[in-house]
Amino acid sequence: MAQNYRHTLFSEPVKALQERHGSRAAYLKMDAGADGTPDALTAKELDYIALRDSFYIASVNADGWPYMQHRGGPAGFLRHLDGNRIAFADYRGNRQYISTANLAGNDRVSLFLMDYPNKDRLKLVGHAHSVELAADPALVTSLMPEGYRAAPERAFLIDVIGWEWNCSQHITPRFTEAEIAAAIKPMAAELNQLRAELAALRAPASGE
Repeated sequence: MAQNYRHTLFSEPVKALQERHGSRAAYLKMDAGADGTPDALTAKELDYIALRDSFYIASVNADGWPYMQHRGGPAGFLRHLDGNRIAFADYRGNRQYISTANLAGNDRVSLFLMDYPNKDRLKLVGHAHSVELAADPALVTSLMPEGYRAAPERAFLIDVIGWEWNCSQHITPRFTEAEIAAAIKPMAAELNQLRAELAALRAPASGE
């Protein structure tokens, strides 16, 4: 059971609000014995991560402001390296470098991974650092999806300390172009077959 996510994020003010609203007892029972040991990523989480083609990552700047950024690529661009470490290649973009700078001062990050069609979401927290291309070109290039046309500048390595599957309520299902194409492929094939049969039926009439 994953406990460290809640152990990490349930601060004293959070616990006080839970107590006031009647949910503290249930969480206390679930998290009995939590000691700060990282939640180990299981096959379920790793399989889910491997299928994602985007996620959101939050960091904190030097003034304490949270910063949220979208990261995307081919499915599987967020890789499992070993243990609780995941990583991805950071592509050349608008050259603001906000997340990279934030991590230099505070390595805490939070990731939000969505599966809109199945209404699933996985939340991760951990410690992250970046590795520049010049410092370790083998590592950075190994994280590049094969054939993907993007220029890597660095890698982000994240050591996950906690994760939690979140409630599916209020998630509106959304589908990518590829997912829609796969869903309608049988219908498109049937439509083409019907068109061919209709054309064959019409052929004798048009020849009279």
